[in-house]
Amino acid sequence: MHSRLTDQQIADPPTARADAVIRACVRHGFCPQTCPTYLLTGNENESPRGRIDLVHDMLASNEAPNASTVAHLDSCLSCLGCETTCAARLDYRTLIDHARVYIETHYRRPWRQRLQRKLAIGLLTRPAALRAVCAAARLTRGMHRWLPAELRHLASFLPVRADSGRLPRSASAQGPVRARVVLHAGCVQQVVGARINDAGARVLTRLGCEVVAPRAAACCGALDLHTGRAAHASAHAKACIAAWEAELDRRGLDHVVITAAGCGTTIKDYPRLLADEPEWARRAARVSALACDFSELVARLEFKPAPGLPALPLAYHDACSLRHGQGITAPPRRLLKACGFDLVEIPEGHLCCGSAGSYNLLQPDMAARLGARKAAAIRSTPAVAVASGNLGCMVQIERHGGLPVLHIAELLDWAGGGPRPEALSNVAMDDWPPRHPVTKSPPPPPSDEEINFWTYE
Repeated sequence: MHSRLTDQQIADPPTARADAVIRACVRHGFCPQTCPTYLLTGNENESPRGRIDLVHDMLASNEAPNASTVAHLDSCLSCLGCETTCAARLDYRTLIDHARVYIETHYRRPWRQRLQRKLAIGLLTRPAALRAVCAAARLTRGMHRWLPAELRHLASFLPVRADSGRLPRSASAQGPVRARVVLHAGCVQQVVGARINDAGARVLTRLGCEVVAPRAAACCGALDLHTGRAAHASAHAKACIAAWEAELDRRGLDHVVITAAGCGTTIKDYPRLLADEPEWARRAARVSALACDFSELVARLEFKPAPGLPALPLAYHDACSLRHGQGITAPPRRLLKACGFDLVEIPEGHLCCGSAGSYNLLQPDMAARLGARKAAAIRSTPAVAVASGNLGCMVQIERHGGLPVLHIAELLDWAGGGPRPEALSNVAMDDWPPRHPVTKSPPPPPSDEEINFWTYE
């Protein structure tokens, strides 16, 4: 694609990288067919190809974008499905991240949007503040109707109960030590999904891992990055890097393990985030090379489940950040099948559920449509529960689907001798009639070739 950016504009390194992406677009047209927002709207400006044009025009103008351009770029999920299907292997994430930084610095949003975004991102990235607000929301739940619509929607996502516990600073391996790993606790997850971290730690220690959880490494920066708050994202990334470096230098470190797929995609991408700060980029490359998804490491350590687990009909949902962002599809499926679960594939499994970090808070209408579409796809299968590798997806699917949703760490913990997940407390373990009408026959599981087509593995 021809670019109209000037030499002076391209002298700015982030703009130069964005320009390289624009020029690389060959407009083959595969991307709209796998873009969730385009499939729902049919609007070219809601497709990756259309958004590339909008970003190009916005950057070339060197002026504040108009509200329409901002709306179309805001509605991008950053699901990266377009990267998976792009014939030119376009680095779309670099372009959309830069566009959001440009918007954040050149466009003044209406006051309600500014308030909504500041509260949502500010709370989600600060565990102590989120825990306090969850407690206050529980006491004032009946008063939510008096809030402005944007804040009322945010309040509706606050859990009734926040988790009080948090990972211990370290947990010893059971048996001979095979690896020393950091388990990234995350920001939101340690408040509303601590059970996931606990289950992940139990699985890893059983597999011979010494697990450490530095307190200084909380938010990875993903939520700030995807809302254009580059300085905040960079600060969070540097805090994580420094904390993990300290562990690496103190006693050595084999892996940085992430149980939230959205965090994993960002952590693996730290060298790009800090590319314009050479010393930090070097340090980022050092720790990002150790980053791996929980399912990656567990599969590598040859997890062996205990026998006798019921053949639960289980739908596996690919988090976009895992499938498209990291290209990981086979390890979680192999692990769940090895546990004896009756794994079923979800139709349109490559499409986003609408969670996308803070997207379901900031773009509620589009997120709800995508959540309903994903729920309908799940209901077309005989599954009685859903597994995923990302907390945001779990919240979104449970909100729209009505079935129990579990993290793969909870299921592997159960299969390895841990407690039965609380989400399955109302699911009978000896009889599997579908707990909802099956609206159509489920599709056959994809072959390895089909999975590899979507992930270019």
